[in-house]
Amino acid sequence: MEYAEVSVNSPAARRLAFSYAVPPDISIEVGQAVWVPFGDKQLQGVVLALSDIPPDIETREIAGLIEPRPLLSPHQVSLARWISEYYLSPLFDAVALMLPPGFKRSVITYLVALPSPPECDLSSLPQEQRQVLGLITARGRVSLRELEKALGKKKAQLVASQLVRRGLVVRGYELGAARVKPRLEPHLSLAVASSQAQSEIASLSGKRAWKQAALLSFLAQQPQPISWAEARREASCAKAVADALVSKGLIKVQQIEVRRDPLSRQAVTPSAPLALTAAQKSALERITSSLRAGVEPPARPGVFLLHGVTGSGKTEVYLQALAQAVRLGKKGIVLVPEIALTPQTIERLSARFPHRVAVLHSKLSLGEQFDEWQRIRDGGFDVVIGPRSAVFAPQPNLGLIVIDEEHEWSYKQPDRSPRYHTRDVALKLAELAGAVVMLGSATPDVESFYHARRGERCLLQLPQRVVPSEGSPLPQVKVVDMREELKAGNRSIFSRALFQAVTEAIANHEQVMLFLNRRGGATFIQCRNCGYVLRCRRCEVVLTYHLDEDILACHQCNYRSPVPQTCPRCLSRRIKFLGTGTQKLAQIARDSFPGARLLRWDSDSTRGKDAHREILNRFRAHEADILVGTQMIAKGLDLPLVTLVGVVNADVSLNLPDFRAGERTFQLLSQVLGRAGRGSRGGRVIIQTYFPEHYAIRAAAGHDYALFYEQEIGYRRQFGNPPFSHLACLTYRHTNDILCQREAVRMKQQLGGEIESRGIDNISLIGPAPAFIHRLRGRFRWQLILRGSALASFLAPLPMPPGWTIDIDPVGLV
Repeated sequence: MEYAEVSVNSPAARRLAFSYAVPPDISIEVGQAVWVPFGDKQLQGVVLALSDIPPDIETREIAGLIEPRPLLSPHQVSLARWISEYYLSPLFDAVALMLPPGFKRSVITYLVALPSPPECDLSSLPQEQRQVLGLITARGRVSLRELEKALGKKKAQLVASQLVRRGLVVRGYELGAARVKPRLEPHLSLAVASSQAQSEIASLSGKRAWKQAALLSFLAQQPQPISWAEARREASCAKAVADALVSKGLIKVQQIEVRRDPLSRQAVTPSAPLALTAAQKSALERITSSLRAGVEPPARPGVFLLHGVTGSGKTEVYLQALAQAVRLGKKGIVLVPEIALTPQTIERLSARFPHRVAVLHSKLSLGEQFDEWQRIRDGGFDVVIGPRSAVFAPQPNLGLIVIDEEHEWSYKQPDRSPRYHTRDVALKLAELAGAVVMLGSATPDVESFYHARRGERCLLQLPQRVVPSEGSPLPQVKVVDMREELKAGNRSIFSRALFQAVTEAIANHEQVMLFLNRRGGATFIQCRNCGYVLRCRRCEVVLTYHLDEDILACHQCNYRSPVPQTCPRCLSRRIKFLGTGTQKLAQIARDSFPGARLLRWDSDSTRGKDAHREILNRFRAHEADILVGTQMIAKGLDLPLVTLVGVVNADVSLNLPDFRAGERTFQLLSQVLGRAGRGSRGGRVIIQTYFPEHYAIRAAAGHDYALFYEQEIGYRRQFGNPPFSHLACLTYRHTNDILCQREAVRMKQQLGGEIESRGIDNISLIGPAPAFIHRLRGRFRWQLILRGSALASFLAPLPMPPGWTIDIDPVGLV
């Protein structure tokens, strides 16, 4: 008998796989999805391994197949195991990253009434139990979810448990309905020969059945079945007309699967490769050589760090490297840090690979995601593009993975298990699949650059901008000390230099970008009488005022509250709106430059499915003179008409209590500076700051990555921070702050004792301490930081009580 090692879709499974016997009448492969018994339920599972050797424990049989084909390839199975082991996540959470969209199905608990025992006096039951039992008896069975809606979650579960203990009802389980299926649409076609159809058309016309004749004539001209929607439109007929022809046996209706294509409305204009500079040619040759050489998986992949200044043509190198991979019979994945970058990148890729580009991201409907995933698995696309989750696309014969803006923090999944970093997952995937990895950035992650300098990755550099011959290489940067503006009596959000530069740009019919990495209107509201600041009642953060909706909102939990007319504490009416976000900046810009047309690009203005593409297209078509935005406008956009970028406040992230605050500020500033001067008119940048002497701001203003890197790596070396160590952040959450702190102290003692008993000298503990946002969504948070090496191996065998989360290699500590 054959045995399967299965990852089961249950929280109780944790990081374990379970052994099941394979029934003799079922043929199973690694990566296949199966139904398995688990306790008293039947759950989803994925086969991770097969063996002829029976396990040491008694096994139950696999109940059946979910799908005849494997959903995971062998290297994806290995990748899921690695993610679970390295990031200490439940095994099925890692497996689920690679499953089709909508695959996971919840288990529905329902209650079924049993015959009442003779000794049970139903009249003695509490009223709620009698009512619930009566409902279950009358209907045969009732779902627990329905009871929870009627009674509340806690009370419904309590009543259900009491009835189960009395032997009056029994729990049952079944899987919820599938969340998504292939889309089927009715199609019409002839049911008779074409010659008979022609005679029938004449007959119908003679009987004045003009609509039936028109529909039959239209279908007779079609070489294949046509959708009912198109037939109705072309033949101008109602459903009754088609039903009449079906009843006469002249046409037939069949359900045909139709692809939901997210790019169906996008026009594609093919383009030819551009001529490369000497530096671009050299980089492409190195990458092509690695693609041709290939590596037998598993092996260390060819990893290239493409470091080029903004506008140096990194995207063209990506495109031509992907073309080389396709010529060699391989396929590629292109990762971008933000959905906002996807429309422009899709345009460029579609122009080089017409109708051979797939897109995967969360703004697509579940049906669109499902259809794209299926076609990718079938080999229907040369290139897949998307944010971090696209790294798990089932792209067969993978040859090249491109990670654009590889330094971006959004490549780390921060808020749910597994807390993986896309760059590290891509490197492991490439190792397993025998692919090449390209990491591209104008401001590489300090750790990536450190590894490249040590020879662990191949460093390719593009030191010059690729611009029209009459354009300027890099924008000129002016740093404005806002302290001096205050001394001069200027209390406006715009310095005198920025105001004048915007005025001149608009007069010259040029475009301006105003960058402020803070959304909303006022960043907080304060009573000027008693000093009270309005805060979220679930989080320890101030509420932000949103002008568009005239409401206060928490940017952590989305709690919303109307704007008070008086202070909740002292009832004073002296309420003051303080601070500035993008909404207020846009309002001030409209007032300051009344003739200018303005757009805003932030997460509040891009909630719709196609909002990113619409804003980009409008600004590119010069339907606006000023674009106000957050970090969404800082990354990767190529807008030749933008000649001026104004950084309204460069200090937003500079003073956060995080050792990466300087790096983050430098990267964000450098990226936003790179949006200016990409056309023939050149460009300039004005940075407003209260810390002009800070090394990150000086280096960004001078377009000097080397200066920044040497200063930053010196600080990292001095304090032993990454890349000279690894970090793990352990966070405990509880509704009671004292209990939360007590558990954090207990965990520190446990970890300290474990370090001492094992004689480990390269792991240190920092904390415990309250998290930067101490209370979040109603729960207090205390953190412990581990610094050292092999942290996952150290933590893996240790029991972690409920309430703890582990983040291996966190990108931030706030």
